[in-house]
Amino acid sequence: MNLKSDLAATSPATGGAPARQKLNAKQRKAIVAGTIGNTVEWVDWALYSIFAKIIADEFFPKGNGAVALLSTLAVFAVGFVMRPVGAAVLGAYADRHGRKKGMTLTVALMAGAGFVIAITPNYEQIGVLSPLLLLVARLVQGFSAGGEFGSSSAFLVESAARGRRAFAGSWQQVSVAGGVLIASLLGTLTTSALSDEALHSWGWRVAFVFGGLLGLVGLWLRVSVEDTESFARSQDSGRTRTNPVKAMFVEHPAATLRVVGITIAGTLTYYIWVNYLPTYANLTTGIPLQTALLSQTLCLVVFVIALPFAGLLSDRIGRKPTMAAFAGGFVVLAWPLLHLLGDSFWTLFPVQLVGMLLILGYSSNCAVIMAEQFPAEVRATGIALPYALAVAVFGGTAPYVTTWMHESGHSGLLWIYVSVASLISLVVYLTMPETKDKDFK
Repeated sequence: MNLKSDLAATSPATGGAPARQKLNAKQRKAIVAGTIGNTVEWVDWALYSIFAKIIADEFFPKGNGAVALLSTLAVFAVGFVMRPVGAAVLGAYADRHGRKKGMTLTVALMAGAGFVIAITPNYEQIGVLSPLLLLVARLVQGFSAGGEFGSSSAFLVESAARGRRAFAGSWQQVSVAGGVLIASLLGTLTTSALSDEALHSWGWRVAFVFGGLLGLVGLWLRVSVEDTESFARSQDSGRTRTNPVKAMFVEHPAATLRVVGITIAGTLTYYIWVNYLPTYANLTTGIPLQTALLSQTLCLVVFVIALPFAGLLSDRIGRKPTMAAFAGGFVVLAWPLLHLLGDSFWTLFPVQLVGMLLILGYSSNCAVIMAEQFPAEVRATGIALPYALAVAVFGGTAPYVTTWMHESGHSGLLWIYVSVASLISLVVYLTMPETKDKDFK
């Protein structure tokens, strides 16, 4: 796949060849800048779940490892509570003031909070203040993440022509998975190269510092890019809303509910398979964490490479069939996949790989299909807020729920949770209108 040639083959219906060539250059720059900027932002977000067990040991009282881990995952889940707040505030900000300004603010907040986590002393040094600072940092990161998805999705999809919108939107998820991949690589390197004592005392902090420095790179990239023409047209035509949140609920209630339904299965399976499965497998089967992280890293490489191709497939055959294949696959395969988890690389790797290949149907489509539900004046808010609400309920709680089910002796029922969520979204996918050829304002 060649990003340059794919984008060169597309153009907005706005004029002749010279204008088309100029816009194609802007499309390429927008997708590269948007993707890299989003990637580095998600490194810090993913590092928390990767180092969850170590953070539990550092920031909470010692004595009961299971309670400390659940406390750490509760902080992870609380971070998601702020995502709807960030979606409403930052999504509305991006709809009023531009995608570029919204994305610049989100990456600055995420990087800053990552630095705070890296330098916060542990529980033995400052007591209860340690988990409180961790909580505040995660709340800021949750606030940032809530606005990031809407701003970056709107930016990427608006930067593409109609015939390549899913391809362009898929790079939003390439960047998210890329951030998780970099975080996974950092986790693999630190857990493999350092002793357990070094890893706990300073190794995990180096990973967070590196993630924060990458965030500064993302900030620089986003400052240098131009805003989208869709936003500019919305401003020039006077369609900008003073209160995009109210306009979203009042003028587009069906689309708002549809985004929630679209997200349920996607966010649950994503946070189990892409983010938390190494920790869960380590907890339930005893597989070494470095082995589980190696499996995750290899699967993420395949996932990241395949995402744009899945986007091109969606642009060719439609949103409904590709998303239905994802949800239907988990309805059928959740039980066998989760029951095949074992304590070796070769029992974990195929489970992770098959799950991530199924998730391609969701991840390649989620940005574009949500963007296609709303006009430009409420698009960032319309993507961000209902998505964040669904993610807070189903995605942010996924690590906590799966760990609680294991500690309660009910891990064998996790497949039911996954299957039911997938079935709900499958119904939404099969009944929603096809938007592949919808005019984009």
